[in-house]
Amino acid sequence: MMIPTIIRPYLTCLFILCGVAVSVAQKIPFELDPDSNSTFTYQELTDYYKALTKNRDDVRIFEYGMTDVGKPLDLIVVSKDGVFDPVEIKKSGKAVVFINNGIHPGEPEGIDASMMFLRDVLIEQTLPEDLVLCIVPIYNIAGMLNRGTSRANQNGPKAYGFRGSRQHYDLNRDFIKGDTRNSQVFQKMFVTWDPDVFLDTHTSNGADYQYVMTLIETHRDKLAPKLSSFMHAAFTLPLYERMESAGYPMVPYVNTLGSTPETGLVSFLETPRYSSGFAALHHTIGYIPETHMWKSYRERVWSTYALIEYLVTLTDENRTQLLQVRKETKELAQQQTEFPVRWTLDTTRVDSIEFHGFRSGTKPSRISGKDRLFYDRSKPFTQNIPYYAHYIPEVTIRKPKAYIVPQAYDRLIDLMTRNGVQMRALQADTVLEVEMYRIVSYQSGRSAYEGHFPHSNVEVETQHKAFPFYKGDWVIDTNQPAIRYIVETLEPQATDSFFNWNFFDGILSQKEYFSPYIFEEEAGQLLREDPELRRRFEQEKRERKELYQDGRAQLDWIYKNSRYYEDTHLLYPVGRQF
Repeated sequence: MMIPTIIRPYLTCLFILCGVAVSVAQKIPFELDPDSNSTFTYQELTDYYKALTKNRDDVRIFEYGMTDVGKPLDLIVVSKDGVFDPVEIKKSGKAVVFINNGIHPGEPEGIDASMMFLRDVLIEQTLPEDLVLCIVPIYNIAGMLNRGTSRANQNGPKAYGFRGSRQHYDLNRDFIKGDTRNSQVFQKMFVTWDPDVFLDTHTSNGADYQYVMTLIETHRDKLAPKLSSFMHAAFTLPLYERMESAGYPMVPYVNTLGSTPETGLVSFLETPRYSSGFAALHHTIGYIPETHMWKSYRERVWSTYALIEYLVTLTDENRTQLLQVRKETKELAQQQTEFPVRWTLDTTRVDSIEFHGFRSGTKPSRISGKDRLFYDRSKPFTQNIPYYAHYIPEVTIRKPKAYIVPQAYDRLIDLMTRNGVQMRALQADTVLEVEMYRIVSYQSGRSAYEGHFPHSNVEVETQHKAFPFYKGDWVIDTNQPAIRYIVETLEPQATDSFFNWNFFDGILSQKEYFSPYIFEEEAGQLLREDPELRRRFEQEKRERKELYQDGRAQLDWIYKNSRYYEDTHLLYPVGRQF
């Protein structure tokens, strides 16, 4: 059994003073600083882990590829019996806990907490026999190297890294689209180890309240039902209980309905662009702790340490059932015929939760003289507030037997490969009977978001076609473990589909047009030769005033309903085979 968190800082000092395992009992700046308000630099971090793992058989550092700043993305793996083959680990019935730190290096609690936790586990030899611990010490290395004080709303540490990557991406929006090397390497790493439990450490901005830590769990309405129920009962509820016993009571992530928490909270829907949403596609239980930015750095680090400790303990306690539930979930997903791909908040269901906050109000700003929001820490309160915790499917699709993806979309194929998707190449040119989508409508972002102008609210119509595919195009059968990843990336209506992330924008523009002065005569001939076309044309003019009043638009309507119009415009090029 692990030593209670509340006395761990003192025990660490005791180990050092007694000279026990001196080579690994190394204090970090957080512990050496009298105010506990310092954090490591990147070089100090790498040196620390090299020293910590040197000449040990139970821990290794793996390099999985280079990040966007030319430095490797490391994964530290602790396996008590010295077995480091992920396949053998899974066969032996061990559980894998995966901790990711420093997506936002200006939120370094997890970086420091993980260093101390790993050190203490190695000193005390307390990692359970049937559990393997994987830790990404720093995910956004470029951001950690860009050290400063860029988070104006945060109470320490004295200096820290920057949120953006080398390409100025927010890496916690890149897990599904894989624009960065970091994301591409992480996806391979994640699929290789197939973690049973995932933790991604963060700090929150926003409202003021009494809690040191808030928590995002993989949304229960979005996760597979059996795994969802098990996660909540065996992990989430005990985490809340044990954190409160340790002096760190938690509340769900403070995502407010209005301007202040008293108006109510809305459960955060972490779609696959986010780390825990990505983990859910692989049927992994995921948590994102968000410590409160204005609490002391000392409180934030030790609360993160406590959460890591309890999550590891709970994984060990529930290991057998956890592995069985995940196995059954993966099997059921392959048999599933319908998949929700877009969700909406259910405003008809409102829960109530107890909330410990500070009274808010307004007062004149010293800068502008206008009313400004403030929280009065001298006026704490406890009251029940509304909690909107439920989402319902907005779009559900029927799973095909297979998807056929043109080889031209090689970036898509690369991401599929990294995520363990099984594919086979067509061996000859062929024409296949498939179901295809034509994009009817969509909305696009008006300003850049993470290097894209993402689409949303996509509507499609289904068409059955004999469509040509070629030798080397890819067939993706849906009867495989990666089915949920396949569906939520290839179905254009899915929230974080590859279509919505602009992978298919080429189909959204026409490649051929007409000159009105030439096509005018041809359009008249088409109407004379085709009475049905003329009937539809006249009906459209009667029903659509804007068409009736616009001569150019009338020519365009005739053109798009004629043999001249390109069939591939707005035709989503992925075939669905039943």
